[in-house]
Formats: sequence, C-alpha cells, structure tokens
Amino acid sequence: MHTTEGTFVQLLSSHVATFYYNINHISVCVQPFKASPANYNHHLKKAIMMMMCKLQAHASLLQMPINLSLLRRRPQKEKVVVVMGATGTGKSRLAVDIATRYPAEIINSDKMQVYEGLDIVTNKITDEESDGVPHHLIGIVDSDTDFTSSDFVSTSSVAMKSIVSRNNLPIIAGGSNSFIEALVDDRNHEFRSSYDVCFLWVDVAMPVLEQFVSARVNRMVAEGMVDEVRNLFNPNSDYSKGIRRAIGVPEFDSFFRSEYSSSTDEKVRSNLLESAINETKINTCKLACRQLRKIHRLKNIKGWKIHRLDATKAFQQNGKEADDAWAELVAVPGSAIVSQYIHDFDHSRIFTTATSAGGGRAIREFERRTAVATDYSASLV
Repeated sequence: MHTTEGTFVQLLSSHVATFYYNINHISVCVQPFKASPANYNHHLKKAIMMMMCKLQAHASLLQMPINLSLLRRRPQKEKVVVVMGATGTGKSRLAVDIATRYPAEIINSDKMQVYEGLDIVTNKITDEESDGVPHHLIGIVDSDTDFTSSDFVSTSSVAMKSIVSRNNLPIIAGGSNSFIEALVDDRNHEFRSSYDVCFLWVDVAMPVLEQFVSARVNRMVAEGMVDEVRNLFNPNSDYSKGIRRAIGVPEFDSFFRSEYSSSTDEKVRSNLLESAINETKINTCKLACRQLRKIHRLKNIKGWKIHRLDATKAFQQNGKEADDAWAELVAVPGSAIVSQYIHDFDHSRIFTTATSAGGGRAIREFERRTAVATDYSASLV
C-alpha cells in the first residue's frame, strides 16, 4: 500500500473510531432522559440516526476523486469552545455541562467577575455550580484596578496554553463580547493562527429574559446584595473604574448617601432603596440588549459562525420541567455540536478533480469499517 493511500485509510479509520466514540458519548448526552425510557430511547435512536446519515454522506463523497497530498498540508490547531450570550441566559451552566463531558477547564470572560469581591452583584459561579470544573480568571484582579481588553487577551492566552498543556479543552464563557472579540480578532492574528474555535450562543427571548432578570435581582437582594455593596461604598468613589462599574453598584449611591444623612426619613430612604433595585433591573436589561446587538454584529457582519441554542422554553418552566427542557434544548445539542467540532474533519479540503491511485481500496476499507460500526449501533438500540 502506498504511503498516501495508507494515510488516507488511517484518516477514514479515524472517522469510524470517532463514530464508536460518539455512540458511547451519545449515551452520556442523553442521560437527562434516562428517567423516561420512552424519551431516552427516542433521543438515543435519533442521535444515532443523525450520526449514520453523516457517515453515509461521507461515504457518498468518497466516490469523488481525491487529492491525498492535501492531507499533509493542513496545520494542526488547538481547539477552543466559546460560550456567548446575554446576561442571565445560562452561559456558565452550559460551559459546566460541556466541561463535565470532556476533559475541560473554563476561562471566565465576564469583565466584572475578574475582580475580587461582590460575588453576589457580579453573579460569580459558586463551588456547587462549578461541579468541580476548574475555572480561571475569576476574582483575580484588585477591585480598584482597571482590567482592559488587552489584559484579558494576555491573561486568557496564558490560561489557554496552560489548559492545553494538560491535554484539556479550554472553554471560554462570559458576557463581555468585547473581550472575546479582542481575543479572537487580535491584530497580530495570534489566536486564529494557533486555535480553531467553536462558538455557542445561548439565547433567550427578551420578554422572558426580562422577567428572569427581575426575579434574579430580587433573589440577589434577598441573598445580601445591598449589604455587599454597602461594604464597598465610599462617598468619594469613582464609578468609572474597577469593579464599581458593575451594575448594582452606582445605582445604590443615593440610597447609601441617605443613610449618612440624619435628615432623611425612613419613607424617603425606603423609596430610594426601591428605586435603586428597579434601576438595577432596568440597567441589566439594557446590558442584555447591548450584548445581543454585539452578538448579531459578530455573526452577521463579521461572519463568525455562531451556533444558536434557544433556551427560552427552559426559562418558561420550573423545577424538573425546566431542567428537562434545558437538557433537551441546550445541554444535549450543545454537547453534540462540541463533539462534532472536536472529532470531525473537513472533507471539502481533500476532494478535488484530481485522480489518485489506490483511492478505490481506501474507499472499500472505509465502507467495510462503516458497516461494522452500523452493526454496533444497531446492537445498542
């Protein structure tokens, strides 16, 4: 067998090996449906059929002439997953969902969560929510220091290299799209030259998200947000620097100043508190709108290939129904996209009008191994 043919057979064999992996991975992805055998079998069969359609499509493409020399020209890049979305849509949750299915670590890209303190105000992920997944760039910067996009590019680049050195997948998650854009489209093209990237976008219909944001702010207040901000309050504070820029800090300035004034009665003070809470809700919704506009610009104008996952129905449910909807609409399809991204190969790069010796034997070998994989999948259903 010629070296080029052997290389091609190895490539095709890797597809079948990937299929074996994905069959096992599919079982992990559909675990949320395990409690309902009917749903579990339905989603398992559906996932396997999708994989088989993909393999059949590959087999049909193999009838085309092949330029095997291109196989050795493609540079190997490390892979990175970026989870985007407006505030409150569940970016961290999806990142953890994916990271628990792969050897992965998460890099925070929220420009307020990089600062120390104000864990409630900035909605930092808790130890319970992180589910043991290592997180980077959370609470690492002094609250009075300005952390810029350039700072994020340099620190996240170091974190990615460290994660890759441990053979883990870097997952970048957060709502600061300016940070993501600065990293991905840096002037020196350092990121693009070193990494392939898969973008996931968790989206929620704005009317539903606004209701969720309002309820979340109420929960934050109940959990001690006001006291948390009070401890940071300084009458001479500069709200244009550091963590004091976070939504939920400047909104309470008038209320805290009223606490220093003995002439302010309780009714006025109560109204100021209510106003601060409402202003926090309004400004959070405005932030969500700005974030969505930025994502649409990156997708539609800059041409980023961003996979949208609509989580609206999950936010309209409660309890187990909400968890099931999240699994079906976000966690499972998101994990499937990442699985395909990690293991797939772009066949369009190797099919040309040129002829290649030995291609027929390579095709027959691929078809033989695909048949074996088909039998294996049938035994699982």
